[in-house]
Amino acid sequence: MHQTRRNIDRKGVIELEPSQTVLTVRDLEITFEVRDQCLKAIRSISLDLYDGETLAIVGESGSGKSVLIKSLTGMLEENGKITKGEIRFEGQDLAKYTRHKQWYGIRGAKIATVFQDPMTALNPVRTIGSQIMEVILKDKSLTKREAKIQAINLMEQVGIKEATVRFSEFPHQFSGGMRQRIVIAIALACRPKVLLCDEPTTALDVTIQSQILQLIKELQADYHFTTIYITHDLGVVAHVADRVAIMYAGQIIEYGTVEEIFYEPAHPYTWALLLSLPQLADSYSELSAIGGTPPSLYHEVVGDAFAPRNQYAMAIDFEKEPPFFSLSPTHYAKTWLLDPRAPKVQMPTRLKNLHQTLKGLY
Repeated sequence: MHQTRRNIDRKGVIELEPSQTVLTVRDLEITFEVRDQCLKAIRSISLDLYDGETLAIVGESGSGKSVLIKSLTGMLEENGKITKGEIRFEGQDLAKYTRHKQWYGIRGAKIATVFQDPMTALNPVRTIGSQIMEVILKDKSLTKREAKIQAINLMEQVGIKEATVRFSEFPHQFSGGMRQRIVIAIALACRPKVLLCDEPTTALDVTIQSQILQLIKELQADYHFTTIYITHDLGVVAHVADRVAIMYAGQIIEYGTVEEIFYEPAHPYTWALLLSLPQLADSYSELSAIGGTPPSLYHEVVGDAFAPRNQYAMAIDFEKEPPFFSLSPTHYAKTWLLDPRAPKVQMPTRLKNLHQTLKGLY
């Protein structure tokens, strides 16, 4: 999909030809003021997003996934702010945007979001058609008639039957799966370059989940946008992702292609996440769980944030933050276990062939 990477620096940043990189995040830090305390939700994250790919960001609740993608569209809560780093998109540093007016040509137009709950994403007292048209009419050159035609075409593209009739209906007249299709239509109305999907199938049953995932894949091929998925469901990741970023305590701690993350995971936290999948449980074994809790981000994290929960932790894990170690030109992880001086620890045998097992479920 992409040309050969250049090199990887110690911060885990992959360098590519500029034309291949759609969006670049460098050393990003985001803090929140909560009850007169400072919570550092994102701690020095760097990543590149490549043209036409699907990147999945995975981690426990509270790891910073949603905060990270909200920062890409200027949708942080009022008590949150970017205190360090850059978000480079089309030659601009979005991290410097402080007013909603600055985001007008970016949010929705070039970077769009599909939210988790379609019912709360739609206005219940306005017709479906008017909500799609509102986005289309941001293009001042279009008439209302032209916008209506485009809206109906979009509804048909996302699989709404009898779109001309349903154009005048309200959200409560649609099922959950159909509402999510409408949310996708709204997100694509301005032909964005980047589509952010924040748990887009969580509120749907398994059958509808599969349909929505397939729909997004088909639309991505037609519209040629780049996708970021935020999800807890590693089955979704196995089905849709090209690359995966594992997040923990406000940092990305492992990157790789989807095959590398599922076949050759390197960070103990990634192992623990994969072992906790219900698909690995059977009648003879208990479902694995990750013991302990993530660290408080109100205080500075010393060493490896996962160390207190890591059965493989060494003394250095409690003293010094690990750098990124490279396993391949596309795969690297932030763990002292990859240091040449560390004892050799093998991936748990139960994780073998996991990717094929999960992919077969969708």
